[in-house]
Amino acid sequence: MNPIRPLIALAAACFVTGCATAPAVGPYYARPDLQLPQHYLTPSTETSADLSRWWQRFDDPQLDQLITLALAQNLDLAQAAARVAQARAGLGAAQAALLPSANVNAQAARAYQSVETPLGRVLDSQPGFDRYGSAYEAGVGAGWEIDLFGGLRRGHEAALAEYEASAAGAAATRLAVAAQTADTYISLRGLQARLDIARHQVRTQEDLLATLKLLLDKGLVPELQVHQVEGALAQVRSSVPVLEAAQDTAMNALDVMLGSAPGTHRAQLAMQGAKAAGHAASNSAANPAANPAENTAAIPLTIANAIPVAALITATGAPGDLLRRRPDLIVAERRLAASNARIGMAIAEFYPKFSLSGMIGSATAISGGNLFTSGASEASAVLGLRWRLFDFGRINAQIVQARGQEAEALAAYRQSALRATADVENALTDMNQRNRQAATLEQGVQAWQQARQASFAAYQKGVVSLIEVLQADDKLLQASDLRAQAQTEAARAAVAAFKALGGGGQTASEADAVAQR
Repeated sequence: MNPIRPLIALAAACFVTGCATAPAVGPYYARPDLQLPQHYLTPSTETSADLSRWWQRFDDPQLDQLITLALAQNLDLAQAAARVAQARAGLGAAQAALLPSANVNAQAARAYQSVETPLGRVLDSQPGFDRYGSAYEAGVGAGWEIDLFGGLRRGHEAALAEYEASAAGAAATRLAVAAQTADTYISLRGLQARLDIARHQVRTQEDLLATLKLLLDKGLVPELQVHQVEGALAQVRSSVPVLEAAQDTAMNALDVMLGSAPGTHRAQLAMQGAKAAGHAASNSAANPAANPAENTAAIPLTIANAIPVAALITATGAPGDLLRRRPDLIVAERRLAASNARIGMAIAEFYPKFSLSGMIGSATAISGGNLFTSGASEASAVLGLRWRLFDFGRINAQIVQARGQEAEALAAYRQSALRATADVENALTDMNQRNRQAATLEQGVQAWQQARQASFAAYQKGVVSLIEVLQADDKLLQASDLRAQAQTEAARAAVAAFKALGGGGQTASEADAVAQR
């Protein structure tokens, strides 16, 4: 045995071990320390918030069902899942580049030699030449690029960060889908409430117009007053088609969010919307026109209860919590980490690359039975070197480009954090102000309700005419419409606040796992 072989093997083992533990070139990543406020301008009574299933705070079973369907069937989420699978495959390829590769090859050939070629003439001149020939070969080969300076490890870091960014992007899509579904559903409920109020307004104006025409025939009211009511009736009627079109649009949008064809859930949504007005409508239909004052008493003030109302957001956490809770910020931070790793990949091109490859096998041209005999054995070992020695100008340009991309990603991350903080501030302010507006309009509705009751009581006593009662009904319905709009916008503002806080994008454990990297 050659005594040099063990020394060569020992040196190779030490070389490979050193390569595996050697530090990688390029900057090591550290998540930037962003200077964010300690608390939001909008006061919060708690310092932590669990927003994983924020839509349940609206206490609306149908909303819960729709969001569950959207998260299971939405096609935007399907696309996001496909992007995550692609990023996972890229991570697997980067990880495989760190490991040795091996291949097995085998072949058997049978040839019939021409004697008209120069080689054939030479061979044919030999005694016992057989124009038939066979060749058999089998072997195993392996190769490994030794990551001495860490270029491949930096590539793996970049692929891992991109995969995590893709997963956070899927969480951001999940949050957007849930928020858009809730927003569309709330808008639909608001439109249904306003549509029912508008239809009651039409009936009230029709009753008022019929009463005035009777009085006009008796010469008790001027013709101008009749025409004024006719104009008001036309104006109210014109709002109904617009609200119906907006309702159909909202239903179609919900079907698309659920990954369904438009019209799939329309009957269900229309049925739920009609339940809120069922009691008032049944009272009105039970006594058609015997007494308009009694019919208009069934004003749909309970319609607004069909609009979901979110519980107050008392726990918002601190602005710093957004860095680990909002998926879009996690995406920006992971892309920054990937761009940092690519600097190391570019720097590694300055250094030589070493590779080991080897082959062991058997080859024979005698017969298949001679394969794997001692005489047919063959082996080889190669230590390779590749160095872009005269390409440093291009490498340096690539490094500068990578550093520029890292600086761009850092600025984008900081900008995203500032915008996220502003989103929360704006959403909380809007939600609080919308709630104040809805509360004020609620007081107005109650005041008009009392005024209507007083006018109806006076009408029963013969103090005022039916005109005053119907006019009070009209004012009450107008106030109810404004209240429905305000309640709708307040609920939508709550959805925007939950979205801005990053609720429902990913679980706390998932966010913490990424944040600790």
